[in-house]
Amino acid sequence: MDMGQAAKSARTVVISGVPDGVLNNDVMSDILVIHFQKAKNNGGDVEEVKYPTTEKGVAYITFEDQEVVGSVLQKNEHRLEDRRLPRYYPLKVTAYCENVFSSVTAVLDMSVFKYKFVLEDLIQELKKKSTALSFGSLQSNGHISVQGSFPAMKWLRDFLLLKAKSLSEDKNEESKSHQRPKKRLQRHRLTREMNNFVHDAEGEKQVVVLDTDVYHYMKCFFSKELLANTDVVISDVTDGDITTLHLQRGRSRPDAGQVLRVKEKIENQSIKLHKSLRKERINFERCIRDKKKYRSVCESVKSRFPNVLFIPCDTHIDLIGSSSAVFEFKREVNKKMQGLFQNR
Repeated sequence: MDMGQAAKSARTVVISGVPDGVLNNDVMSDILVIHFQKAKNNGGDVEEVKYPTTEKGVAYITFEDQEVVGSVLQKNEHRLEDRRLPRYYPLKVTAYCENVFSSVTAVLDMSVFKYKFVLEDLIQELKKKSTALSFGSLQSNGHISVQGSFPAMKWLRDFLLLKAKSLSEDKNEESKSHQRPKKRLQRHRLTREMNNFVHDAEGEKQVVVLDTDVYHYMKCFFSKELLANTDVVISDVTDGDITTLHLQRGRSRPDAGQVLRVKEKIENQSIKLHKSLRKERINFERCIRDKKKYRSVCESVKSRFPNVLFIPCDTHIDLIGSSSAVFEFKREVNKKMQGLFQNR
């Protein structure tokens, strides 16, 4: 291992929440350097700033002194402020080795709330409740893009589900006065709904929302462990950075609550992976036609890094694994590819 490179990773922090598109990249890099050199921000001399990166709103800051990393991480709140910025922006700072997937982007359909809330007011409420989330512009169709850490996105999902549930309960209350002519039909419908509720309460159907990259890693390395001695069927729906798993009983009749236990195992494993994994990207620098060579090199390198997952895409290869393993994996691939290009 190149000890200089290893030391560099130990002196690097990952910054997420950097405002995207507000200023040009050079100016934003200068503002980041100024922020992390200030004593009031527990900062120190900055050796390098990497911005922009392959992840939107994410920057890498490398300090000259490793001790500064600990000081910066100890600060409770980092607010990026500068006269060139329209407002302050809360930043999330994590150690390089602790970073998983710095940000998740999703598009929300808020139109379901438009008959009960003023959407602009609801968005403002969300912004106040979670400064870790970055919201785009609200579109006329009720869609809005949101970016933030995966835990923050899960909080947003739970918050909106509670809002939606309250809307449903309000509608049920309003419709009670119109239900009397159809009492028998409604009684049958209520019985059916109660049966469905009991069906779910027994743990026969469950839903889990995961970061897509964590899901890919879990599916590759932990699926046998999570589903051992069970008859649980899992289907997945991926929407960008988020994957939703639907769990239900298989053909046999497992004991009550088995599906719920599998859900809890998946959630617990997801939390562990989110704290230990890192994602890196290898871009096809020369041309897309070289992607077969990149994939072949990754296959040859993988034997040395069995716990790294590589996912080939059209323009790049994503690497997922522990920080040190991913770092070395990427370095080995780039080194081998550079040798191949030089021998042409």
